[in-house]
Amino acid sequence: MDYSQAVDFLYTQTPQFQQIGAAAYKPGLDTVRKLAAAFGNPQDKLKCIHVGGTNGKGSTSHSIASVLQASGKKTGLFTSPHLLDFRERIRIDGKMIPQENVVAFVEECIRRGLVEELKPSFFELTTVMAFNWFAECGTDFAVIEVGLGGRLDSTNIITPLLSVITNISFDHTAQLGNTLAEIAGEKAGIIKPGVPVVIGEAEGEVKNVFAGVAAKRGAPLVDAMERFPDFISSCAVSGNRLVAGCTPFGEVTFDLTGDCQTNNLRTILAALESISEFTPLSDSDVKRGLDTVTSSTGLRGRWMTLSDHPLTICDTGHNIGGWEYLSKRLSNHQGMLIMVIGFVNDKDISHILPLMPPDGYYLFTRASVPRALPAEILAEKAAGVGLKGHIVTGVGEAIDEARRIASGAVDCNPMIFIGGSTFVVADALGYISQ
Repeated sequence: MDYSQAVDFLYTQTPQFQQIGAAAYKPGLDTVRKLAAAFGNPQDKLKCIHVGGTNGKGSTSHSIASVLQASGKKTGLFTSPHLLDFRERIRIDGKMIPQENVVAFVEECIRRGLVEELKPSFFELTTVMAFNWFAECGTDFAVIEVGLGGRLDSTNIITPLLSVITNISFDHTAQLGNTLAEIAGEKAGIIKPGVPVVIGEAEGEVKNVFAGVAAKRGAPLVDAMERFPDFISSCAVSGNRLVAGCTPFGEVTFDLTGDCQTNNLRTILAALESISEFTPLSDSDVKRGLDTVTSSTGLRGRWMTLSDHPLTICDTGHNIGGWEYLSKRLSNHQGMLIMVIGFVNDKDISHILPLMPPDGYYLFTRASVPRALPAEILAEKAAGVGLKGHIVTGVGEAIDEARRIASGAVDCNPMIFIGGSTFVVADALGYISQ
């Protein structure tokens, strides 16, 4: 078996949420526990930071990992989904798991009949693969991003040193609940007895849920909003960096920008304070780590510039919370706005489409995954809220059309935005890199 065959096996022989959606979701931890046990419970050998939430958990995970790397710690990082290469999900010090390690793990599972016996999902296999590789390589720390929810997520077989919950918004309601309190209850499932937890943006009933679960489990709780009440006003954008002056580590520059990143950075700083209680983090470690997140960990797709001429931005924000921030950022653009947009078919977009810039010109498209919403349906729904544009079937073709429109624009400052779905961004990155 070579690498392409191993990845093909993972994609085709096990249910994959990234491809088919809810049908791949396996609530419960029995299967992943049995699979981990078959590999000697590698998760028990790891010192983990567990990061959940609706939005920002990827940025937060990468940022914490970058700082730990800057401090000289051998750091594992497990995130999802990937954009172009499956191995993006599993990294140590920014380097993806080698192809031969992916092959060896898959072959071992097949040889021992674990796939046939346990029928694990794609994510269950991937989770244990990551834990196993991190343990084999002797990582000092592993930053583990929750896949979906928290309580029943495959990653929740770990007992971390610190749990982090970024925020709560409406997403995956079919699996997690129809109210913010219900969703918060599922996310709070990663709070472990006696393990400190940092909460990022939490108010009202959501905060009450977290506080109640933390108190019941004897988990010390840090509220980032209370810890840094004046933080947002101390932040400013300078070029392609976010500068924050009011931090316990001195002035820091953050490698990520966007309205959402000020809140993310506040959560990250509160988490780093907690982490510094069990491992030394110097001010210079924190500053260097936060300033080099994308280069040190391989993070992509967060308000990412793909081209300057015309200005082309992509972002993986795909739910209400994400678009509340994206719409503000996009509305600040002075000039023609060309939107290349696609969604997945199990996403409730009825509350997302009204958030989109009404004066943009839309190219409704479809990503190359089975879950993608047909562009015709998207265009019809978008027209219902007054968004104007036309259908372009593939993401690559839509990008070409957007460039054609931009080149012919009388407006001297056109901007192309690509997003709506992680898979649209993935297709865009693949197309542009050709």
